[in-house]
Amino acid sequence: MVPALLRSFPPMRISRPLIVLLATLVGVAVTASLGQWQLRRAAVKQALHDTIESHGRLEALDNTTLPCADNAWAVHLQRRVQLRGRWLNERTVWLDNRPMSGRAGLLVLTPMRLSVPVDQGGACAATVLVQRGWVPRDPRDRTRVPPLPAATGEVLIKGWVVPAPSKLMELGDPAAARPDAVRQNVDLAALSQEWGDALRPGSIQQESDEVPSPPGGTGLLREWWRPTLDVGRHQAYAAQWFAMAGVMVVLYVWFQWIRPRLRRPPESA
Repeated sequence: MVPALLRSFPPMRISRPLIVLLATLVGVAVTASLGQWQLRRAAVKQALHDTIESHGRLEALDNTTLPCADNAWAVHLQRRVQLRGRWLNERTVWLDNRPMSGRAGLLVLTPMRLSVPVDQGGACAATVLVQRGWVPRDPRDRTRVPPLPAATGEVLIKGWVVPAPSKLMELGDPAAARPDAVRQNVDLAALSQEWGDALRPGSIQQESDEVPSPPGGTGLLREWWRPTLDVGRHQAYAAQWFAMAGVMVVLYVWFQWIRPRLRRPPESA
């Protein structure tokens, strides 16, 4: 019944000019949208660079001015800090699959108990998670971690306000990991519950060894990724995409409008 009904309708024929028009419209829309996407990426990087430049001219945050709330932490991203406190070395966490300088390795995270003045002790959490540095992975045992020198007294660290470490795809049950085990990801809320100690909303990327530093240093690599101002590259890509869209329009006009009229034989008088 249905096939017979379908056969009763005449077949639809799409003319070649219509196909060319549709293909041109799709191509122009795609290339123009890609050009706009590159311009948006350039704008985001320009805004981030301007924020870093403006924050670099500000005074470094200290124990009393380090933000406590999530929204305040986001406002102060990439702001320089100088913090005093004590390492909670027994709570050090090692993040796996964190490359640096083209090598696979582990990111070392250690919470620091800030030396908060008495009048501000109850204002917010006195512990902040510090990205202390990076170590290469043991090629024979990926769960083996090198010993770190444990500083027991008060130290001074310098660095930047950054978000918490990014999360990677994780297999298995993350709750089954021991506090000293190598982990794939960390969650600040889960760490606060595990340790019974509230943490600040983000983390600190340590710039250099703490002061006073252990004899011989910590041996941690700190070649952190810093946003680069490569706006020109995105603008060049955008120009290429827009040029492709313009070429499509020119070719369509030439082959579908101008060239057929030039080849048309002149009408007889």
